[in-house]
Amino acid sequence: MFNKRVKIKELLSWDAVNQEVIVMGWVRTFRNNQFVALNDGSTNTNLQVVIALDQYDDEFLKRITTSSSLKVQGVIIPSLGKGQKLELKANHIEILGDSDAEKYPLQPKKHSLEFLREKAHLRFRTNTFGSVFRVRHSLAYAVHKFFNDKGFVYMHTPIVTASDAEGAGEMFKVTTLPFENTPRNEDGSINFKEDFFGRATNLTVSGQLEGELGATAFGEIYTFGPTFRAENSNTARHLAEFWMIEPEMAFSDLEDNMNLAEEFIKYIIRHVIENNREDLEFLAQRLAEEEKQKPQQERSEMGLIEKLEFVLSNDFERLTYTEAIQILKDSSHNKKKKFQYLVEEWGVDLQSEHERYLVEKHFKKPVILTNYPKQIKAFYMRQNEDGKTVAAMDILAPGIGEIVGGSQREERLDKLEERMKEMNIPAEELWWYLDTRRFGTVPHAGFGLGFERMVQFVTGMTNIRDVIAFPRTPKNADF
Repeated sequence: MFNKRVKIKELLSWDAVNQEVIVMGWVRTFRNNQFVALNDGSTNTNLQVVIALDQYDDEFLKRITTSSSLKVQGVIIPSLGKGQKLELKANHIEILGDSDAEKYPLQPKKHSLEFLREKAHLRFRTNTFGSVFRVRHSLAYAVHKFFNDKGFVYMHTPIVTASDAEGAGEMFKVTTLPFENTPRNEDGSINFKEDFFGRATNLTVSGQLEGELGATAFGEIYTFGPTFRAENSNTARHLAEFWMIEPEMAFSDLEDNMNLAEEFIKYIIRHVIENNREDLEFLAQRLAEEEKQKPQQERSEMGLIEKLEFVLSNDFERLTYTEAIQILKDSSHNKKKKFQYLVEEWGVDLQSEHERYLVEKHFKKPVILTNYPKQIKAFYMRQNEDGKTVAAMDILAPGIGEIVGGSQREERLDKLEERMKEMNIPAEELWWYLDTRRFGTVPHAGFGLGFERMVQFVTGMTNIRDVIAFPRTPKNADF
């Protein structure tokens, strides 16, 4: 059997010296024709492999270059070097794959994140992205464990759909019709009856509507999958393709929704703190060095791990949109016109700068805003008795603003149909959705958490393109 290897992370936790093992990995550095820093992706810590002088000829040693891959059989011995307690004395080395050191793009030096985005196919091999993507994996595992342990059903909602859950219209169209000779109706519009699905379809912007169908049968479901927005936003916060976690719960109201969301966020953060300490400490150090480059007034008051532990140990601040607007209007930031978008009247949609002010300057902890004006929210949100607001809630996090958006859903058929009419959403196309209100409707609620923003929050990465393997943004679909 070829693969009897021990992973480096596991090996470094052992106390067993004089044990013979096989390791495999990629060369990070090779110095003095004797010391190889080998890494296999299981940890940022390299294993030092020691080659005896005259063990191999010069031609063989020249092939041991940065990013070449090795299979090493040897004996664990105590290390005399600093920063490591074990090293591997090589008995036999096999070069699995050569790497041309002069052409390899990632030389053993510090590279900018912008440069590494251009080398996204190789950036996983760096310490920064090794840590980011191990943390991303750990968060994804924690998501499934949290909902599984609570008895939620994991539901795969469609990626190709005919509905626009948000009513925003920023969708990627899906079609097999030819671009050069598109069939058209008499009025010049596209004849989708000749398309693959016989109607206009798009990539999903949310699995929520289908998730509600599941919740009204199973009680509690969650989705975790890719979603797509054709929003032409070239910012550090937006992606055209991203992953969403969307639980839907029957027999739940807005308060139940907030409670679950807060518990969920704390659970997955706690999981990473307990299981990815080494990666978090590396990312915390990296962030601290990045913060030193900023002006004093722009630096975070807490380190990365301190921030995460602070979130775990404090209740999220809960207040209404109306209360938040008053705080923002009265703030010195607003009065001194430091906001790009001044807050002057009730009803405005909050911008990222307003959300971050509430979280980072005013309350200094995560905030849950509730009861937004209905005119800035989606059609499916439950209308409050005041006739002006809906039972919506957003969770705002330090550093990135909105991380969760949710609501109690409108379970009353007449109210829902009335709202859809106001917003010009054709009821006949969503007949299946309205059936849940016709046949045993119940109070129900749900939320969506943008997974990449959660990964950003936990890793301290400032650009969302650095927490997804191959970012899809305007004019960028490489790899």
